Amino acid sequence: MSLLQKLDDDLKTALKASNSLKVSVLRMAKAASKNKQIEKGGELTDDEVLAVLSALSKQRRESIEQFSRGRREDLAEKERQELAILQSYLPKQLSAEEIDRIIIEVIKESSAEGTKDMGKVMRMVMPRLQGAADGKIVNQRVRDLLTKT
Repeated sequence: MSLLQKLDDDLKTALKASNSLKVSVLRMAKAASKNKQIEKGGELTDDEVLAVLSALSKQRRESIEQFSRGRREDLAEKERQELAILQSYLPKQLSAEEIDRIIIEVIKESSAEGTKDMGKVMRMVMPRLQGAADGKIVNQRVRDLLTKT
């Protein structure tokens, strides 16, 4: 079953259960996927749907950060709940050790030396971590590991 089909099925289930938050999040995810599909001009693969869900998750994390800074915990909590629903469709998030291991492999493969090669390393790392790690965290770890080399 494709990821889009799973979103459809879960939306129907959430509608029947009157779970308004989940209905809202799934409709938003389907709309974003549909927009991407129109932009592409064809059907989306599961990887492309994962990229859309990752982008939506990133938006939620940024919103949580902003709302927390603005002392709006009510809104931050709503975003956390939406993020939890979105993350249930993403692959399991990798631990810091697993992320570091993949980054170190890529640094060796690309013969990167120092932060000047950061772009090269990031271009190779991100497809391997698609949806399984936050890009902001990966960026920081790449920077840290490249400074040590």
